Amino acid sequence: MTEAGREGERIAKVLARAGVASRRDAEAMVRAGRVSVNGSRMDSPALNVGPRDRIAVDGAPLPEAAPARLWLYHKPVGLVSTTRDEKGRATVFDALPPELGRVMSVGRLDLNSEGLLLLTNDGALKRRLELPSTGWLRKYRVRVKGTPTEAILAPLRAGLVVEGERFLPMVVGIDRQQGANAWLTIGLREGRNREIRRALAEIGLTVNRLIRVSYGPFQLGTLAPGAVEEVRPRVLREQLGETVAEEQMPPRKGRAGAKPGPARAHKAGETPKAKRRAPGAGKAGDGPDRQDRTRQRDARPGTARHKPGETPQATTKAPARSGTGARAKPKGGKPGPKGRD
Repeated sequence: MTEAGREGERIAKVLARAGVASRRDAEAMVRAGRVSVNGSRMDSPALNVGPRDRIAVDGAPLPEAAPARLWLYHKPVGLVSTTRDEKGRATVFDALPPELGRVMSVGRLDLNSEGLLLLTNDGALKRRLELPSTGWLRKYRVRVKGTPTEAILAPLRAGLVVEGERFLPMVVGIDRQQGANAWLTIGLREGRNREIRRALAEIGLTVNRLIRVSYGPFQLGTLAPGAVEEVRPRVLREQLGETVAEEQMPPRKGRAGAKPGPARAHKAGETPKAKRRAPGAGKAGDGPDRQDRTRQRDARPGTARHKPGETPQATTKAPARSGTGARAKPKGGKPGPKGRD
């Protein structure tokens, strides 16, 4: 046990990694005197602990830290991405299968947005993947009211300032005009609050549907709304091996002393059902921005013909099996009612 700023890790970080609570809640637990280190009760989170320290919460020994895990979740419209909502609205965490345990979202999608949301059980991994320095392109399928042209969209590609906040240049392509609406594909390398909606409003376009279809190498693909799919440990290692410390990564298959992998996310004895294609997803390679493809190609929205106002049908092929794992059956059923953001 050492003072803050020396060797070891902050007590709240160690508690969060063990799945006890979020770092903020863990700090509150320490202040409340619920945590002891080497038999001494702590009252301040300004404390670093090492691997030899004996930590207990409410008198029970701290469980061994779980390896970092990552899940793909298809967030439906009508759920907020926060752990708690002051307005009492349903959250994505209310809808997740209970066997996932305590997880955190990597970034957020607002109430009226849908699509791919990454979930993890590791706070350090969450913060690392949220940083623009990761360099991962996040792609969105966006339906806007109006008739955008290349000239109208040019400020997005150059970068613009909205309400005193500077947005980095975006990758923007026009996919299809359908009546009074148009479908765009937009790529970002940062995730500011309601960035796409605010940027498009600045150039006179109103967003009436927004779907995230990929986050770096991870794709929404055919994952159904409300469904969860864990990224296989091997793929997690390939994509994030340099991002997460070795002791946090899932054990290598066949390594001496390695523990069995985590249970599948779907219910025991359940055969995962085929998932319907994600709304707005389309043929791979459709549209612009070919130079921004990653090693695993991002899912590309399609341009199938349909009547104005009708929900576009997906035509994308399922992502490579090597990039994903077992899928979970969504909890509950229909998402909560829509509300104002």
